[in-house]
This record gives sequence, structure tokens and C-alpha cells, in this order.
Amino acid sequence: MAAMLLTLGGGAAFAQNANPFFNEKYGTPHEIPPFEKFTMENYREAILKGMDEQRAEVNAIIVNRATPTFENTIEALEQSGKLLGKVQSVFGSLTSSNSDEAKRALQKEISPLSTALSDDIYLNPELFQKVKYVYDNQEKMNLNREQKSLLKKVYKRFESGGANLDDAKKAQLRDLNSKLSAVQLQFSQNLLHETNNTYVTVDNVSELEGLPKENIEQAAALAKSIGQEGKYTFNMQRPSCNPVLQYCKNRELRRKVYDAYNNRGNQNNQWNNKALCAQIVDLRLQKAKLMGFEDYASMALENRMAKTSENVYKLLDQVWAPAVEAAKNEIADIKAEMKKDGINGDPERWDYRYYLDKAKASKFNIDEAKISEYLEINNVQQGIFYVANKLYGLTFVERTNEYPVYEPTAKSWDVIDKDGKQIAIFYSDFFPRDGKGAGAWCGAFRGTKYENGERVMPIVTNVCNMNLPSADKPALQSLDNVETMFHEFGHALHSFFRDTQYSGNGRTEQDFVELPSQINEHWAFEPEVMKVYAKHYKTGEIIPQELLDKVDAANKYGQGFVTTELLAAMYTDMDLHVLKEMPKDLDVIKYEEDLMGKRGMPKEILPRYRMTNFSHTMGGGYSAGYYSYMWSEVLDADAYQAFVETGDIFNQEVAQKFRKYVLTPGGIDDGMTMYINFRGREPKVDALLENRGFTPKKTLKSSDVERK
Repeated sequence: MAAMLLTLGGGAAFAQNANPFFNEKYGTPHEIPPFEKFTMENYREAILKGMDEQRAEVNAIIVNRATPTFENTIEALEQSGKLLGKVQSVFGSLTSSNSDEAKRALQKEISPLSTALSDDIYLNPELFQKVKYVYDNQEKMNLNREQKSLLKKVYKRFESGGANLDDAKKAQLRDLNSKLSAVQLQFSQNLLHETNNTYVTVDNVSELEGLPKENIEQAAALAKSIGQEGKYTFNMQRPSCNPVLQYCKNRELRRKVYDAYNNRGNQNNQWNNKALCAQIVDLRLQKAKLMGFEDYASMALENRMAKTSENVYKLLDQVWAPAVEAAKNEIADIKAEMKKDGINGDPERWDYRYYLDKAKASKFNIDEAKISEYLEINNVQQGIFYVANKLYGLTFVERTNEYPVYEPTAKSWDVIDKDGKQIAIFYSDFFPRDGKGAGAWCGAFRGTKYENGERVMPIVTNVCNMNLPSADKPALQSLDNVETMFHEFGHALHSFFRDTQYSGNGRTEQDFVELPSQINEHWAFEPEVMKVYAKHYKTGEIIPQELLDKVDAANKYGQGFVTTELLAAMYTDMDLHVLKEMPKDLDVIKYEEDLMGKRGMPKEILPRYRMTNFSHTMGGGYSAGYYSYMWSEVLDADAYQAFVETGDIFNQEVAQKFRKYVLTPGGIDDGMTMYINFRGREPKVDALLENRGFTPKKTLKSSDVERK
């Protein structure tokens, strides 16, 4: 039978000397992408050419009549698509951090082509037969541990990609994948618009009582930028809206900001995401059933540590009851604070942060605005570097004025290992701007890879939305922002140290991937560490012991609210993805509210994300996977105890074991194997409950909550 070739998509002639992506070398330091040289046509041209090249490379594997081997099949697949990967790593990173209308238009053009290319590879029957031959005969091939790991991953990728389906079902799968890709992209672009272009404006500064001066100045600047000079405007980026919810006395303004933030994607306008959410859930369910699963969660969890939705619910249920109980205690404190302001009755959702902050100040005599004066962003960055040095011997040399710049406020650093060898390049990009997605993430302009037997350094990014500097103050951060910076740098450490021969082995299970980030948070507020970075922005005074004691005493207060809103989002994500039949006219917001009510969700709290702005799950990255943060917290809390138990939070023996068994192997080993190699046993949930200030209570069983 003739080989079933992949059809080339473009076939256009490309002038290699006109596009920087086509040159073998960029000619920049460490081959960092020359961001300022790329045009939109460069991106488009290189992506299309990259797709054509990968099709040709895969076709060469298909038509090769030699007996399939690891080298001519699995390794050849691994090495295909180099140009496409080269350009997509840059373009993909910039569409998240520096999006604009042209990039979004190109995303829409490229998305269906990318989905089709993936389907053409993983649904090709002759190619799968070659992969299957290698998989079935691997014991005869003398493969090493990493080769076996890659082979298993590639084989599973074909299976989960639909390679075992008949032709009719393959055609259905292609159609579903194409539709799902388009709808998820539309959801993400709608949310980006809603976050950056939803405004709440007030006319007079008297309406901003309690709001720190720097936030007032930033609100005035934002108002001026949108043609409202003399007024004060807030958008839905967290550095803009969160201070209103925490500090502003104006209850009506808090309500407006709270409603605007939580209803992103749920307005009667062209960026409404509600129908898209239902469509995404439906398409995922159809795909799961086509693949032989009863629901989408079963399909998604098959290759994760949790394995089943029952295991996910079991963990969430253990934490839910004590979290809700803690939240109810906080609500009682909030009511007491409201009475001081002459407000009787139950608090509204927009009262929670404001009065919880007051209750915290009353209980612990702590003023987070005062503490932020010791949390200048550059000092925090140095504190993060200090921890990396104490644990792993890393040093960081700033190169901002020497390396290509993709964003004027971003900084760049050489990452030097303890033996003096450079192992990575790091970009920090901390401030909000139009075109940047909400939240924080770790990415890469170049992942870890090997060329000609030599490791090529990764170019790693931490992208956040931290507090901006004001006219008379530098960028002072909240405790929550500091924790976020430590979190994202934990991901960066994972990228610095990951050392796999094959990039296909770089990714761990999704519910393991947050372990490196979340364990790094534990050092953020250790007194020894805070004394290094927490310095007053005016005087340089190290944070006094009195304030350190207050931070330590208060750090578990508010965990009822934080944990309940987090768990609620995790439940909602799972609840929608364990559906076995689509409800008629699914309203995702009402569905969420109904199930939260049955679980006893305090009415004063909403899930951390409403479904119409829940990019983790509806955007595709953490679909049926948002629970991973809690799953990984079991691991990180237990893992940090390995340091605490020695009496030295920088114990070198433990640190080197963590680096060797968790940070370096990538996904060569499965998550539980890596954890046991490090800890010597499976993790326990006790440390998680203790860290959040909870004690185990009777749990609500997931079976007690009706899902159709």
C-alpha cells in the first residue's frame, strides 16, 4: 500500500536572507532572539515555512522503508519541526505578554493550521504503525532509561491523539479539535480585552478615602490615558483593582470594582464568554466520548498523578470542611469590624477583603501597607536570588543593557551555576501593561535542548503583574505579590536545572509541575530571608524583628477566605468536566452557583475565578486540572518538612537531593517516583493542613453533591 503522505500546507517560496528566523544564527549574545528585528510578516512567514518543513520531515519518516527503530522513528519525530518550534517559542511568549491586534489576528489565522498539522501527524496510520512497532519491540533495542521514557510518551501521545480510531472517528476528531482550538482562543482573546478595557471611573478624589497615595496617582494616570483627565479610573488588572477592594472605604466603589472584575466575560457585549464556556465543555465531552471515555475528566486525568476524579475529590474534600469553618470564623470577625463603622447585617462579597484587612490589623496590630514599605520589588528579586544561591549555589549577573529587549521594563540576567558555568538566561517582566495577560506565569523564549550533543541554555521568563512605582515611591509590593514572585521563580529554577536529552521528556505530569514553584514560596517569609531583602525603601533599614513577628503570627489568618475561593474554583473546574451528558442550555454561572450552594459555600465568597474569566480551564491549559495547585501543595508542604526536620532550611544535602531527583529529570520519571526518590516515602497531607492553619474535620464527600 502506498504511504499516506502529509500534504504540504503552503508550498510558498521563502527568501531566507530576509527573515531573521531563517538564518542559522541570530548573531546575538547566546543566540537570544533579536526581538526588535521581527515583523509580523516574519512571524507569519516563518510559522508557515516551519509547518511545511515539519510535514516534509515527518513524510520522510513515513516513506522510509527501513525497519522502524528508535533512531529513525522516535528520535526523528523528536527532531522534526525545529524551525516551527523556534518561531513559536518567541511568538507564543509575546502573544501572552505583549499582545496587540496584529498578533491576535495572526493567532486566529495560525490556530487552525497548527491544529490540523498536529492531527495530520498523530492521526496518520502508517506513522503510528512505525511508532507501535518500536514500542512493541523496545526490549530488543537496548534503549536507555531516557529513551524508554520518550518512547512511552510518544506512543501515549499517538494513542491520546486518536491514532487507534477508525477513519470516520478520526474525521470527527479532527473537526472537534479544530472547533475546540478556535473557541478556546476566542475565549482567551475576549478575556484579555475585558481585563484591559473594563473600567470603573470616579470623579472626585474624596471617593477614594483609604486608598494609598500611589494607587490614587496610578488611577489618575489611567484616567488621563483614556481621555478622562481629572478623574480616577481602575481597570481589571489586579494591581489596579485589588487595592480598591482591600483599602478603599467607599463601599459602593468596592461593589462596582468587585462586580466588574468578577463579571469579565459575563456582560451583554461582544466579548461575552458564557456561551463559549458551554460550547467548550460540550466539545470536550464529545471528544472524550469519541475517545472511549465516559467524561472529559477521565480522559484528562489518565496520564496525571491523580489518575481519577474520585482521587481529586477525595483531596479537595479533606481541605474543604476546615477551610469553610475558618472562613466562617473570619466572617464573624468581619461583622465585628463592620459594626465599628455602623454597618449591621451580613457582609457583602465586596466587603470581605476590606474588613478582613481591618480584622487582621486589629488582631495582630499589623498594617500591610506599612509592611509593603519594606518590600521594594528589586530588593525582593535579590531575596529570591539569595535563596537560590543558598540552596543551589546559583549567582545572577544582570545583562539588561547588553541583551536584546522585548519590553523596556524587563530585565535580563545570566544564571551561573556553583561551578562557574552559565546554565541559563533569565528575563524578569513584572509590570502590567495593555496587551499583557492577567496573572503571572513562567515561560521561555527557548526551552532546554541539546544540539550536537551539547546542552543549549534555556531562555526563561517570569511574567507578572506587580504593583507599579508611583511619583514618589518605588514599586512596593504586597505580601501576596512577594509570594507570587517566589512562586514563579520556582518554575524558573525547574527550567534552569532541567536536563533531558530529548525535549519531549521535559514536561512532568500537570499535577506535579507546581511542586517546584510552590515549595519555593516557603522561603519567602522565613525571618532569615526577609532580613536579606525586606529593607525600607527610604532608609534602607532592615525590617524590624517586631514586624517579622507580626508577619509570622498573621500569616495563617485569612486562609479561610483564600482556601475556600481557591477550592471553589477547583471544584467548579472538575464539576463541569465530570459531566457525562450535557445539560440542556447549560448556564455555567448558574451551574457553579447551584453546586457551591450544595457544598455549603459561604455566600460572602465567590470562586477565585468565575467560569467566564477562568482562563486556566476554559483557555485549555488546566482543563480538569486546576486541582493541580492543591495536589502539588500536598507535595510541597511535605517536601519542605524535609528541610525543617533537619533544623536548617538551607540544608545542602536535602537541597541537592531536591535538585537531583525533582528539578533535573524533567519528565523522565513519573511524579511519584521522583517524589519518593527525594523524600524516601509517599507524601502526607498533614503538613498542608498545618501550613494553612487547619485541623482535619469531617469532610463533605463528593458523592453528597449531585452532578448530572
